[in-house]
Amino acid sequence: MDSPNERPPGRARETSKLIAIIDDDEAMQDSLHDLMEAAGLVARCFGSAEEFLECGLHRQAACLITDILMPKMSGLELQTRLKDEECDIPIIFITAYADARTRIQAMREGAVEVLAKPFDHQLLLKTVRAALDM
Repeated sequence: MDSPNERPPGRARETSKLIAIIDDDEAMQDSLHDLMEAAGLVARCFGSAEEFLECGLHRQAACLITDILMPKMSGLELQTRLKDEECDIPIIFITAYADARTRIQAMREGAVEVLAKPFDHQLLLKTVRAALDM
């Protein structure tokens, strides 16, 4: 592996669509990556919004799962940046600090869903599959 954010291939994939996972918590990255891989999805993790943008995959990813509160650039700021760049990627927000105002803002700006941590893994997978079908 070239970097700690690249994981070895998992089981056979049901799709080649990339799920990008952005979270500054490495344990959350690992958990979400393993969940996606176990479901037969292709996933790649990033420790920050900046890292995700710098790698250039924001135009190739089919779905984005991102934390809202992160150092430097928040998930909501990333959402705005992607919209400004006309990058129409379905975004699922995850957050330990869910409040009505943040949820409304994210949804108003086009988020697929905002899930409060801890969230049900099956609900997340269902939401990811719905985003992939968009």
